[in-house]
Amino acid sequence: MKGFGTAASVAGLIAAGVLATPLAAEKITIATVNNGDMIRMQGLTDAFTAAHPDIEVEWVTLEENVLRQRVTTDIATKSGQYDVMTIGTYEVPIWGKQGWLLSLNDLPDSYDAGDILPAIRGGLTVDGEMYAAPFYGESSMVMYRKDLMEKAGLTMPEAPTWDFIKEAAAAMTDKDGEVYGICLRGKAGWGENMAFLSAMANSYGARWFDENWNPQFDGEAWKAALTDYLDLMNNYGPPGASSNGFNENLALFQTGKCGMWIDATVAASFVTNPTDSQVADQVGFALAPDKGLGKRGNWLWAWALGVPAGTDSPEAAKAFVEWATSKEYLELVAEKEGWANVPPGTRTSLYENEEYQKVPFAKMTLDSINSADPNNPTVDPVPYVGVQFVAIPEFQGIGTAVGQQFSAALAGNVSAEQALNNAQQLAKREMTKAGYIK
Repeated sequence: MKGFGTAASVAGLIAAGVLATPLAAEKITIATVNNGDMIRMQGLTDAFTAAHPDIEVEWVTLEENVLRQRVTTDIATKSGQYDVMTIGTYEVPIWGKQGWLLSLNDLPDSYDAGDILPAIRGGLTVDGEMYAAPFYGESSMVMYRKDLMEKAGLTMPEAPTWDFIKEAAAAMTDKDGEVYGICLRGKAGWGENMAFLSAMANSYGARWFDENWNPQFDGEAWKAALTDYLDLMNNYGPPGASSNGFNENLALFQTGKCGMWIDATVAASFVTNPTDSQVADQVGFALAPDKGLGKRGNWLWAWALGVPAGTDSPEAAKAFVEWATSKEYLELVAEKEGWANVPPGTRTSLYENEEYQKVPFAKMTLDSINSADPNNPTVDPVPYVGVQFVAIPEFQGIGTAVGQQFSAALAGNVSAEQALNNAQQLAKREMTKAGYIK
């Protein structure tokens, strides 16, 4: 409903004779990813519409790679299909600078934007303007089966090395029993397999580009990282892993098929929820592995809600963003689902909450988020910002193309050497075309 803010204001206008009948509710369309926390948010939408009866919410829920394609096309072409977009730490600074997103600095004081974790808020802010509000924040960590680790005669360190992960994966694998020592992302995409592989490669001393923007896939560090990844997955991973992304590996872990899973910290609530997970009482957590070079293989990300500049309903869209990313929303989820299922990684006050501190993965999540440094993501200096991505517009295309090469290597269609060579050539071609290198 354009121009009127609340049901009370509408009622007043009707009573005064300004409006003869109530106007239809103003509809906003929200594009989101099919992750568990977003599905839960949709289930709680009635709480929003009860408080905002003049706003009707329509959901478009998409798989991660499809979501990224759709919202990028929509905002770049200014088609105005969506009023609220679920976007991430990669898109927000780029789109904010281009004027494609509305600033959220005008959210009311009661929203308490200063409570948002600095690492997360910083990734969503450009020149002092916050262009998206975090629905959840995450890093990555090791989730593992304590019972299988004990059976293997091993103890997971709080800060494991990649060598220990390989040893444990071998010891926990029982292919006859359909238990695989490790599950990792293999599905191609800059935010799918390349999120994991970029973070892993950082810990091996690899970089996407050197300080002069030259691609680095022809170096020894990338060769070592990709070779170890393929060895882990080919020897101790599940079949068909080149098709597995976050959701597929989550299902495998929940059904007892994985000894270890290195992925987003946000998964912790789903693997420890006895309603969904068959191994809920046997899950332990550790920091992402390292190679002894001073960097761990963990990323930094936030799924956030942004309002495109082309929306016809900016106030209604901002009202939804405010509700879905507020302290009150966290309390609503806690009331309905328990503190372990609250969207993590966004607010300092959540980690100061005594009830939330009892959640077994709370501290590990916060430690992982705080240890990721997007301004210094690699062992050697780089000209870019971003841990598991490179914050330049061209990365979306380059990252997905490289991801396709590495997924093909996992599927056995090309060798590791050929995949790296192809990655080097395509990255060099695109960076030359874009003017980064001559």
